[in-house]
Amino acid sequence: MKILKITYRLTTGIIVLGMVLSFYVYLFTPLIKTGFVHLGFPDWFRKELAIAKLLGALVLAVPKVPERIKEWAYAGFFINFCSASLAHYQVGDPLFTQLTPLFLALLLVLSYITYHRLILAAKYEKYDES
Repeated sequence: MKILKITYRLTTGIIVLGMVLSFYVYLFTPLIKTGFVHLGFPDWFRKELAIAKLLGALVLAVPKVPERIKEWAYAGFFINFCSASLAHYQVGDPLFTQLTPLFLALLLVLSYITYHRLILAAKYEKYDES
């Protein structure tokens, strides 16, 4: 159980930290603006994505957020990471740039699995106490 908690906190922490940093970089770094132009995205999408990443990070970071809302955050991040990888592939960016979002998606899946295993373990503990 301890290794499960450590894995969950570590993977979720990396995702949350990465998304908060993305929020900041997307809004306050001019180089990102040119990156979105390179990928063929409009500027409003960069701002919208930054806000969505901040909200999703908060949802994953706050323990009292209902399960269903966390599910949407996990789904949104997964779609975002896969879409980012495809966008980089479509414009011919280097392989490392294409694979980085997929690595984050892998961490996200690990966070998701451990999150649900911890919930299940907590339900069983509650059941055993009764």
